[in-house]
This record gives sequence, structure tokens and C-alpha cells, in this order.
Amino acid sequence: MKAAVVTFPGSNCDRDLAVAFEGVGFKVERVWHKDTELPKGVDVVGVPGGFSFGDYLRCGAIAAQSPISAAIRSHAEKGGYVLGICNGFQVITEMGLLPGVLMRNATLKFVCRTVTLKVGTTDSGFTSAYNPGQNIRIPIAHHDGNYTIDAEGLARLQGEDLIAFTYAENPNGSMADIAGVLSENRRVLGMMPHPERATEAALGSADGKGLFASLMGGMALA
Repeated sequence: MKAAVVTFPGSNCDRDLAVAFEGVGFKVERVWHKDTELPKGVDVVGVPGGFSFGDYLRCGAIAAQSPISAAIRSHAEKGGYVLGICNGFQVITEMGLLPGVLMRNATLKFVCRTVTLKVGTTDSGFTSAYNPGQNIRIPIAHHDGNYTIDAEGLARLQGEDLIAFTYAENPNGSMADIAGVLSENRRVLGMMPHPERATEAALGSADGKGLFASLMGGMALA
């Protein structure tokens, strides 16, 4: 299985994400934001955290216009997997791959700590290794993680079981405590917490490894 990890100016979690993919057996290729094509045979695209383009304009808005973005959209439209983490969540939402927006934290402060998440659904290639309702410990580090969506959109996420993770204690004001959401076809996941920073006990938690193991296991069986 092959993963592509995209780097934008200001990305700072791209290497961490590549290492997390490699840790469960993915072959990883790195992609620069000015590239116009993804490597051939890519199964999943990882859009990492950081501060792409300094978070100017809106977080993720400039990155969403980079040359590589058209290829990522095309990959998703063809049913390919896309994982956006933290700033990557902001980027793929700005690309239109997921509904809703990421607003400034309700406290107006940057939050950086490990939090407890509840697994909202195991019916996805990202979460199948977990148990329904399982609590996992994953770090967060963001200033604009307040997930916001209109009432109709929220009802759709809830009704179609597209909420991947929720916060046990909401750190940012996110609507319905949402920490991660899936696309309609369940092949795109955006989440604010950083599973790539929680893949082994030495990092304080290995709970994030289940996400990458879910991807590898599901693709191997496909």
C-alpha cells in the first residue's frame, strides 16, 4: 500500500505523518505543494498539520489553492482515501472535500495538550480497528479547531453516522463536541487531534496507531 504525504510552506507535521504511515507498513512518497500530480498508485493522501502559508487569510485557504490541490480533489472524487489532520483538516475543508468550517477556538487561545476522544463510528477505513464508543488519548495543538456547521449539515452528519470522533471534554467550542468528520463516501477524514503523535507508548499514548492500522488492514483486504 502506498501513501503520499503533502508538504506546504509552514507544514510541521509532515515527517511525523510519514513515519506513522511507515510504522504500519505503508510505502510513503513525499509530495511538494507545487507538484501537479500525485505519485502513481497512491492509495491514501495525508495532508499534515502545521501552519500552511502562515495561516494568512484563513487557515488552509491558501494551501487549498496550491497546484497539488486539484490532484487531491481528483483522487478523492475517484474514491481514494484522504486524511487531513489539524491544519490538514482546515485545508481539505477549504478544498470542499468536507462540509463545515474551522473557526477560532471559543477561548481565543491556542490549546496544546492530550485529550480524550470518543470513537463515534467504526464504520470507516480509518476507524475499523477501534471499538464503538472507545475512549482514546490523542494530542491536540490548534488555535482554529472550532468545528462549525449549520443545523441541517449537523443533522446529516449525525443521521448518516459521519462523525468519526468527539471530544470527551470540548477544548475549543466545536459544535456537538466534534473532533473529526467523514465524507459522504467515508473515504475522507478530517480531524483536529494528531493521531500521528500518538503511535507508540514512548510518545505518551499509542492510541493513534489504530487509525493507521485501520487504513492498512482495510486496504489489504480490499
